[in-house]
Amino acid sequence: MLFSIFTLGFKIFPLYINIALGYLAGKKLGVARDMIAPLIVYIIAPIIVFSATFQIELDKSIVLIPLTIFIIAAGLCFLTFFVSKKIWQDRTKNLVAFSAGTGNTGYFGIPLAFILLPSDVANIYVLALVVSFLYEYTVGFYIISRSSYTFSQSMIKIVKLPVIYAAVAGFACNISNIDFGDDFTNYLDSFRGAYSILGMMMVGMGLIGIKEVGIDKKFIGMTFFAKFIIWPLIALLIAFLDRNFFHILNENAYNVILVYSIVPMAANTAVMATLFKVKPEQASFAILLSTLFAFFTIPIMAALFL
Repeated sequence: MLFSIFTLGFKIFPLYINIALGYLAGKKLGVARDMIAPLIVYIIAPIIVFSATFQIELDKSIVLIPLTIFIIAAGLCFLTFFVSKKIWQDRTKNLVAFSAGTGNTGYFGIPLAFILLPSDVANIYVLALVVSFLYEYTVGFYIISRSSYTFSQSMIKIVKLPVIYAAVAGFACNISNIDFGDDFTNYLDSFRGAYSILGMMMVGMGLIGIKEVGIDKKFIGMTFFAKFIIWPLIALLIAFLDRNFFHILNENAYNVILVYSIVPMAANTAVMATLFKVKPEQASFAILLSTLFAFFTIPIMAALFL
């Protein structure tokens, strides 16, 4: 257990450095997070989605894994939204609902998967990452955009999102067996680093104004409840029911879904909060706390259930 904590701490430590650098960039250099959020949403994220969908090995036997994750994410999002309406009357409920359906599955989840799972199983996790993007930029984007726009306006914004077309293009190229060559593939992969660094730096930038707005304990409580209790319970319940009754998935699928469920809050929560101006400071603070909290919960969950 102690070795697992040390190993994970060593692997994810750069993420904390990026948060600190983001705080310094905003505090000392005056870097505006409002300019970074659109860059991530409309340029970097679509390139990453295209890269992932283009390179992944499509296998019908693992299609049920991302489908299951997407259903869980969308279901939790809408359920949390209706529950949150009884707690918040402002746009906070939209942000909480968005956060409930996703997690830091990319720059936190990918290294975590390769630490906890065999390499061939960890590769399956890439599908979960694609699903996370699709959730965030379809169902999640719709929910949080409704905090500022009407239904029709929100749907128009979703249709205009380049990440959807990037996914379609990536799958089309994949199915057509188009080979762009190693140089172009390496170029696409380089955007993962930019996404990771900028996303975590935005968390640090969002912490600058936390003293002025104060800490919303209900916000932290609701997001933590969804992320650290509901998600793992659902993952374990799926494994129990399928293992004993349905026999549709396999052990690899259970492990991939569990790893997906135990990552901390998504840094994209801060990106969306900034983009739609819905409590970005609260989002950043909650993300930071959840990332620190996950340092201890992940080794425990891994030791017990993986």
